Amino acid sequence: MRKMETLLLLSPELSVEERETVLKTMDEVIAREGGKVLVMEQWGMRGLACPVRKQMRGYSVRMEDAAPSKLVAELERIIRITDGIFKFMTVKLADSVEAAEEVA
Repeated sequence: MRKMETLLLLSPELSVEERETVLKTMDEVIAREGGKVLVMEQWGMRGLACPVRKQMRGYSVRMEDAAPSKLVAELERIIRITDGIFKFMTVKLADSVEAAEEVA
């Protein structure tokens, strides 16, 4: 399994319950596809350098997970169809979770 990082920018108009629902959905998709969420950091409401969908603020979330490579396509598909997510980015941190732990 690869170690991946996903950054999400959520709409500032989402309520706390709606944000938690979106994040729970992401967690469920990762678990369903055979992955595991290692870290989920909610960075909170932040100002943006340029407007995104006419908004100058957004709620940032960073997820680190151990997942098979096929999970990325499914996770990004779910992110694209989920209302309330403005932007996202997924990056491979290491080829395997064990290799990432050795480097640390």
